[in-house]
Amino acid sequence: MRNRTSREVEVVTGKDRQKQLAREHYERQLRARAEREQKSRRAAIIGTTAAVVVVIGGVVAATTLLGSDDSDATAAASASASSQPLANDPKPYDPAKGTCGYVPDEGSGQVKNVGMPPEQVSTAPATMTIKTNLGDIVAKLDSEKAPCTVNSFKFLASKDYFDDTKCHRMGTDFPILQCGDPLAKADGKNPTDGQGGPGYRFANENLAGAKYTRGVLAMANSGPNTNGSQFFIVFGDTGLSPDYTPFGTVTKGLEIVDKVAKKGVIASPGGDGTGAPKQPVVIKDVTITSKS
Repeated sequence: MRNRTSREVEVVTGKDRQKQLAREHYERQLRARAEREQKSRRAAIIGTTAAVVVVIGGVVAATTLLGSDDSDATAAASASASSQPLANDPKPYDPAKGTCGYVPDEGSGQVKNVGMPPEQVSTAPATMTIKTNLGDIVAKLDSEKAPCTVNSFKFLASKDYFDDTKCHRMGTDFPILQCGDPLAKADGKNPTDGQGGPGYRFANENLAGAKYTRGVLAMANSGPNTNGSQFFIVFGDTGLSPDYTPFGTVTKGLEIVDKVAKKGVIASPGGDGTGAPKQPVVIKDVTITSKS
């Protein structure tokens, strides 16, 4: 094996450094979004409580206190472990009862409401097929390690929640494709892209030793236990910290994501190297099959 020249080492090091900077910039932006989201949620809870007091006092204009300032909830690979859990966190999976907790997402403004998933869940192996305008992406879901997440996806898929939705965010130096915002336009112009969700949230799962390598399917969030419907597909090495529930692995169709990445992204104002993919990715249908 020949030794690298100093020029070659410099080029490789520079490329790695570029990826590192892009990742750090991205995570800083997401931490800021998480902080804004936490403030938004606290404001919503306080506002609701105050409204009840006003109603008891006989004032009819109580509804003015119920508005909340929705920020970038559920942003891609969002938040860090340093964010404080919310007081009314959903209950994690209870193996004795076979149940998961799902709670209303008070701070969410962009909602496609199709109801709440059933608490009773199955840990049977499952396969998810994401039918897109560019072909099928198939993933093996880890129902044993992420039962609440898989149960939520089964529920949403049964309600056609993901039908005709657009994957709104992609990175090149930061190799993820983010989907699951039911109201995203993915045109690089819509300020609410990345804020959409189902109106409920559930607990983080399967974080111990989590790695976000090529093919991993994981949940986007805006802090601990704020999972909704947004998820991301990893098509390279992200180096993310273990804060995002990994719930499956792509077994077929990852080359579709590779081809989309080569077309580039519509740069976002944040300058973090991510943006809406120039090649639109539209989810036409999601189906999940399980073995009993």
